[in-house]
Amino acid sequence: MEAVDPTVFRLAIFVLAIFVGYYVVWSVTPALHTPLMAVTNAISSVIIVGALLAAAAHGADGELTRNVLISKGAGGVAAAFAAVNIFGGFLVTQRMLAMYKKKDRPAKAEGST
Repeated sequence: MEAVDPTVFRLAIFVLAIFVGYYVVWSVTPALHTPLMAVTNAISSVIIVGALLAAAAHGADGELTRNVLISKGAGGVAAAFAAVNIFGGFLVTQRMLAMYKKKDRPAKAEGST
């Protein structure tokens, strides 16, 4: 019996995660979007820590091999994407929370009815 190539196995898990994520996000009721965005920002902050660790990778002897350069590049790209996701998420959350604030009414002038 042949073993499944680990790359194919990981790719299959990635594709399944895309479908599960799509259906989970689109089935969320509108009332839960703000809390979900806050959780997404928290997850992205963990991702950015891992991306920074990958971007700071170095070889055993401090040499720059091809694998180390790929790790640094992928870490930099992941950090950039996670940063965009975090800042965009904060902007969307701020906008959604502003919808629930009471609007100030202008004060009536004295003597007017």
